[in-house]
Amino acid sequence: MTQEPAPQTPAQPSAAALQDHLVVTHHTLTVGGAELRYTATAGTLVLREERHKDGVWEGDKPKATVFVVAYSKDGADPGRRPVTFAFNGGPGSSSVWLHLGALGPKRVLMDELGHPTPPPYRLIDNAHTLLDVTDLVFIDPVSTGYSRAAPGEKPADFHAFNEDIASVGDVIRLYTSRYGRWSSPKFLIGESYGTTRAAGLAGYLQERHGMYLSGLMLVSSVLDFQTLLFEAGNDLPYSLFLPAYTATAWYHSRLPEALQRRPLREVLREVEAFALGEYALALLQGANLEAERRAEVARTLARYTGLSEAYVERCDLRLEIGRFTKELLRDAGRTVGRLDSRFTGFDRDAAGERPLYDPSYATIQGPYTATLNDYVRRELGFASDLPYEILTNLYETWSYKAFENRFVSVSDTLRKAMSINPHLKVHVASGVFDLATPYFATAYTLSHLGLAPELRGNLSTSTYEAGHMMYVHEASLAKLKGELGRFILTSQAT
Repeated sequence: MTQEPAPQTPAQPSAAALQDHLVVTHHTLTVGGAELRYTATAGTLVLREERHKDGVWEGDKPKATVFVVAYSKDGADPGRRPVTFAFNGGPGSSSVWLHLGALGPKRVLMDELGHPTPPPYRLIDNAHTLLDVTDLVFIDPVSTGYSRAAPGEKPADFHAFNEDIASVGDVIRLYTSRYGRWSSPKFLIGESYGTTRAAGLAGYLQERHGMYLSGLMLVSSVLDFQTLLFEAGNDLPYSLFLPAYTATAWYHSRLPEALQRRPLREVLREVEAFALGEYALALLQGANLEAERRAEVARTLARYTGLSEAYVERCDLRLEIGRFTKELLRDAGRTVGRLDSRFTGFDRDAAGERPLYDPSYATIQGPYTATLNDYVRRELGFASDLPYEILTNLYETWSYKAFENRFVSVSDTLRKAMSINPHLKVHVASGVFDLATPYFATAYTLSHLGLAPELRGNLSTSTYEAGHMMYVHEASLAKLKGELGRFILTSQAT
């Protein structure tokens, strides 16, 4: 590796003096037995406000500095080489998870199941990087990573559904223009709330900037919040979470023996039919459900979840996620993870209603935080005295004013984008042990997009025997690389 210049910490200028601060380094990596030479560009881009005053356009006022890490293959024709813009979700998450877990040229060293090594942690070359098929640009939205609102600007002005899409979209437009990528096949990849953002961006980039994309890759998707929010009067999530509960109970050997010895996929097909059939019908009937039928549904739910019939009855046949993750292994004094239910944790005691923390997030927080902070300084040559905000609690105050009095949904935005651009392809990746964005909720959403029949072939899916960040599981990471690599190669214009 050669590096230019040495790591440096930029001064904190006034808003008027803000300038881009980018560091370029050169690297090599072996992928599929072949040497890949690439250039990394890391640092902050200044987003400037577009204003019209007295009929004159003013575009010099800084509104934010946005941290990006871009990787480009040396010697490739930028006019033909695909470029993929990547981000995570939260809202309030940096792009570290996709960056150092799945797509980038380096990844966090974990064991094959996704457990970390003891601290201190380290990175290894990522043999499953997507850099062999596409250039990569990782974007940290404002108030995540090293991205910040400019002095004098209000950070909260960026912490809203539409404003977030606009700022991330403007970074994509700015990078595309400066680096000559308008004629490149362009892709977006988002994870979790990042899939909500990606669908919104597909519409925003088309309508605001005339930028038509070749494809979207949605990892652990949420396009319609009604499928996930356990709110009074909304029975949909109870049906859509059930197959993930079954997968979790199967993994921890809590199902009856007759189910436990069958292949997981076979069991899930049976549970899916029950979830959208007898179970959904029972929930729709509410208090009108006959006692005999209610008892039968409770027995079946207990059989498919590993919970007792009495507990299912006490929950009124409605198993909210926090209750399930606390109850399944209560007798063993353990809880199961939300992001990845393969992982277990310990609470102060076993008497509570919900877990005190998510053990699957605790597993990855330390390794990804430490390695990112070391990597950007040691190998990418960028340094800042600001804390790198890995995952903030912005989701607690995020503004969805555009969806006042209704559930947040970008399903129709995606449908419209695919209708306007019928060449737009979409691939959706889901983990069966994901209790944050369950795979069956995603399948339900995709089947209700309202796409024209001739466009339905533009959708493809893949599932993994892992969780929300399925790539922490090494076998799933290898499969994900294969699926996404093929998707990019087959979604380009010939």
